[in-house]
Amino acid sequence: MHSSVLKEEVYRYLEPKVQNELLIDATLGEGGHSEVFLERSEDIRVVGLDADQEILSVAKERLIPFSDRVRTFNIWFNTFFSHYPLGNERPDKILFDLGISNFHYKKARRGFSFERDEPLDMRLDHRLEISAMDIINEYPENELADLIFDFGEERLSRRIARAVVLARKTSPIETTGELKEIIWQAVPVSYRYGRIHPATRTFQAIRIVVNGELARLSVVLQQALMVLKKGGRMGVISFHSLEDRIVKEFFREKNKQCTCPPEWPICKCGGIRVVDILTKKPVTAGDDEMKENPSSRSAKFRVVEKLEEETV
Repeated sequence: MHSSVLKEEVYRYLEPKVQNELLIDATLGEGGHSEVFLERSEDIRVVGLDADQEILSVAKERLIPFSDRVRTFNIWFNTFFSHYPLGNERPDKILFDLGISNFHYKKARRGFSFERDEPLDMRLDHRLEISAMDIINEYPENELADLIFDFGEERLSRRIARAVVLARKTSPIETTGELKEIIWQAVPVSYRYGRIHPATRTFQAIRIVVNGELARLSVVLQQALMVLKKGGRMGVISFHSLEDRIVKEFFREKNKQCTCPPEWPICKCGGIRVVDILTKKPVTAGDDEMKENPSSRSAKFRVVEKLEEETV
């Protein structure tokens, strides 16, 4: 169902340089990126992580020809790196692809897309306690408006939240179709026919909150960098500005020689430059890939190489 973005670029930056390298694909999805590495390198080993058991099963079937070099974990990536289960076996390369797979939009039937009328769920892991339906029907209006604005960057968040709260007084909002129509009716006519559907940002915001996506990303980058071998590389593909900002600022901070406050006249921290940024600007898809795979248009790929160990 899903075509992984920036395959050639990812392989070029994370290509194995020595025998028996270990790649942790922290967002395995359907296994597209891992398949490229396993096909092109006869001895690379892959550890694939995914919080969604259903899509993990798809990836495991896809990667059967390489099963002797693949291990998979049904786990959130931040949990994996915080309780790193591989002992002294540290990765040479780590890849994060933060996009939601087309599998989730087209086959999961969990309400990730408003193109289909499905139950409002949006949980990547069914074990999560709070679903999209819970948020839409239970959050106070102010909290709902804030999350739509903060995580969806939706300027009409208060108008949309007001319409949702009014609608749920009549009956619970249970499907993507119902929510989509509420948003459509809530916004001005002039707003309905813009570059994207007026429900797009609200759906993004709810999904991010349901799965704790930004909170997980904020902690996992440090966790993963600590585990990565010295001389190893870590790459992150993001798809919207909130993710990319977190990645960019983290990499910039780790690229600094000194972390003392700017008002200090001399360096007192004795800091070290932990990473070298290999992508001064994010790598993006070319015209041909964007034509073949429209979802690649918003992809941004940033890569660092680990220079030194650090203690936190």
